[in-house]
Amino acid sequence: MPTNSENVGVALALVVAAGASTGLGAAVVFFPSLVKLASRRVLAGSLGFSAGVMTYVSFVEIFGKAQGSFLDAGHDDGKAYLYSTLCFFAGVIVMMALNFLVAKLLGGHSHRTTAKNPAPKTKKPTRQNVEPPEAEGYFNPPCCNSDPVAQLENFKEMASVLQSEKEGEDDGGADIDDDFVDNLPVDFKANGVAADDDDQDDNEELGSMKKEDENRKLVKMGVNTALAIGLHNFPEGLATFVATLDDPKVGSVLALAIAIHNIPEGLCVALPIFYATGNRLNAFMWALLSGASEFVAALLGWAILANSFSDNTYALLFGMVAGMMVIISIRELLPTAHFYDPEDTVVTFTYIGGMALMAFSLVLFQL
Repeated sequence: MPTNSENVGVALALVVAAGASTGLGAAVVFFPSLVKLASRRVLAGSLGFSAGVMTYVSFVEIFGKAQGSFLDAGHDDGKAYLYSTLCFFAGVIVMMALNFLVAKLLGGHSHRTTAKNPAPKTKKPTRQNVEPPEAEGYFNPPCCNSDPVAQLENFKEMASVLQSEKEGEDDGGADIDDDFVDNLPVDFKANGVAADDDDQDDNEELGSMKKEDENRKLVKMGVNTALAIGLHNFPEGLATFVATLDDPKVGSVLALAIAIHNIPEGLCVALPIFYATGNRLNAFMWALLSGASEFVAALLGWAILANSFSDNTYALLFGMVAGMMVIISIRELLPTAHFYDPEDTVVTFTYIGGMALMAFSLVLFQL
């Protein structure tokens, strides 16, 4: 047997920790100022690092485990390599299919847009003078968004509004610059700002209806994003579980890499829901739920292994997991990292750094 059931507890714990990291990104609903920490270079570096770890461990360690398990099952060298290769590309196909389902869940595509509706220069911006971006197709997780840079700018704008409202609550209300209100164009009356007394009631009703429609779209998009991320995280939970069963040390490094890129996903779920509803706990719990699928995947993996605790089963799972991790890295993590860092000031270095850390860890484990 390539391993035994003694590592199940550790494996499940690491999967829970990696999945729960979405809560770190969701913490923005309690501390909106945290969005300021999400600079482009920080996000690019973290995604590059995660991709480096996942790519290296997939090719060097997990694929090798698949081949070794097929050999232990009694296959000769040629067939073991052939079967491992087939399992690898089967994992790639499965991950591509999951990506297709995620795209369908998120509306079939991602919109390439630019940050819009910037906050007017008021003392404290509010939701009445800062409109959210179009919800449909926009609050996709970074890996599924065609313009994550614009998305980040809009998230910062929304966080600025939420932070101003929080400060306004502490100060007894937020003030708007009187000079700004006096110079508002006529078309701003649609939001009920600086409108004539005769039109005030009608404009407030129209503005309220428009805001309610926007909020419904934001909530729907946030929930759909949570479900899509949950589906997308499923193979990552399986990968962490299988890797940890074989070697908890290797599984720990892989869990760290997965946890790092789960953080911005939690932000993408929680922020639009909170912005629309004002319910911090609800937004936070939806973000946590999006990461819970990793634990479900681990339980499914254990159910399979418990009923078929064989070398062939391990080899199949190892090979597929290797393919899944590689396609996630090259199709999602690295392209998104380069969107954040088009000049490649940190991505390549962090990608190699992630590989180096994984390699160093594997060397230490062999000593």
